[in-house]
Amino acid sequence: MSIQWYPGHMHKAQKEIKQALPKIDLIIEVIDARIPYSSANPVIASLSEFKGMAKPIIKLINKTDLADPQQTEVWREYFEKQTAMAALPVTGHDTGKLKKIIELARKMAPERVEKEANVRAMIMGIPNVGKSTIINGLSGRKIAKVGNEPAVTQRQQRIDLPGGVTLFDTPGILWPKIENDHSSFRLGITGAIKDTVLNYDEIAFYLVEYLLEYYPELLPGHYGLDESCSQTLDCIEAIGRKRGCLGSGGRVDLDKVCKIIIKDFRSAVWGGITLETPSMVEKELVEVAEKIRLKEEKKAARKKKRRR
Repeated sequence: MSIQWYPGHMHKAQKEIKQALPKIDLIIEVIDARIPYSSANPVIASLSEFKGMAKPIIKLINKTDLADPQQTEVWREYFEKQTAMAALPVTGHDTGKLKKIIELARKMAPERVEKEANVRAMIMGIPNVGKSTIINGLSGRKIAKVGNEPAVTQRQQRIDLPGGVTLFDTPGILWPKIENDHSSFRLGITGAIKDTVLNYDEIAFYLVEYLLEYYPELLPGHYGLDESCSQTLDCIEAIGRKRGCLGSGGRVDLDKVCKIIIKDFRSAVWGGITLETPSMVEKELVEVAEKIRLKEEKKAARKKKRRR
């Protein structure tokens, strides 16, 4: 599934971020604990470089209450191994845990602390990752607009936090093209991309296929299905019959049941689920690199043919 969603305000936000970076001490990137890799914007990694000097990054693994706790710990350890990077699992409503962000920010910018100056941190993240909820929790009041739809924040804000940290908020930005097809599906499933550009059938089929492989007892247990329900289409139709999603002639309305499945996932009625692991992603990145290589070869061949 190929998704390209890059509204004009996102392009503008990226330009403004580049201009502000020279005065920033560190970057706080909010990612979704259910999709820690797919919700990490590769543009942010490139923006963190300024004049050859990498800005320290704090990865806030947010929405841990919706994710598999064991996999959240795996991802935390994975990120902690990266240079100049710290990782902190959080939930937007746990104010006690959020206070650790300020402690961590001060720890990663010791020069500013020694000067008794505020640590300047830019908080970034893709749409609908829970960034605004975290900002409100950190500040102790409602500053950032919160919503269930992506692309709520559309301008930069400066917020002085207690503890000597100044936070620069930015709009949620996606990157122009998502090369990893698996990431496209996961972003759609979790609601990072507006539903108006999604095909519910595609993302629901992807989700059910994943769950049958990695959480095989979840769907039969929740919906009361036959334990032998192992094929994706059979499972979706069985859920449809259980939930009364029937059309004319008693046929299952796939669009209706697929929307129910995605809604149930986003509501976490099944419990904590993580849709990717580090080893899974590393394998996908090899496939993406090969796809890009083949694409570049074909492009070069076409250019050579035109020159002839």
